[in-house]
Amino acid sequence: MTNDANSDVQNSGVQNSDVHKSAAPNGDHTARITIPTTTGDTTLSLTGEFAAQLAALEGGVTSEELEAIAALPSGSALLIVRRGPNSGARFLLDTNVTTVGRHPNADIFLDDVTVSRRHAEFSRHGRSFVVRDLGSLNGTYVGGARVDEALLDDGAEVQIGKFRLTFYPSRIDVVTAAGE
Repeated sequence: MTNDANSDVQNSGVQNSDVHKSAAPNGDHTARITIPTTTGDTTLSLTGEFAAQLAALEGGVTSEELEAIAALPSGSALLIVRRGPNSGARFLLDTNVTTVGRHPNADIFLDDVTVSRRHAEFSRHGRSFVVRDLGSLNGTYVGGARVDEALLDDGAEVQIGKFRLTFYPSRIDVVTAAGE
């Protein structure tokens, strides 16, 4: 587990705790957290993936993710995988059309049977982005609703197969749009 895990635990409200990091024989990283309570210490053991999923449930964004979002130039956006096999992965949207699917030639390759070969595409229109389903079997969802096409707002959750991605446009574009 990286040093960011320590700060993630500290930022999660756990205080006066003892954090021990280790790697399992298979390479998975875990964090053991000992939390003092009035009835004695409680020890939790968390994997990195679980910590990422917990942060997603809480709507949490790590400091590293915040830095990446803040650094986005105008006309670009970031997708962060919150749930699914690639939890924590980030994808930059910086072209007019970005394809998503299980096909190896997709701009964003999501390797799972719940994702169609040509599942969806993200299109840039000025400073805005639209997601469009390309006739996929399992559909594309925005905010839990199945869509053929949808304009994406800051923080929108896009579901493609079992992957749940959060959409973050450039902060420059968010501020500009708010001023219009």
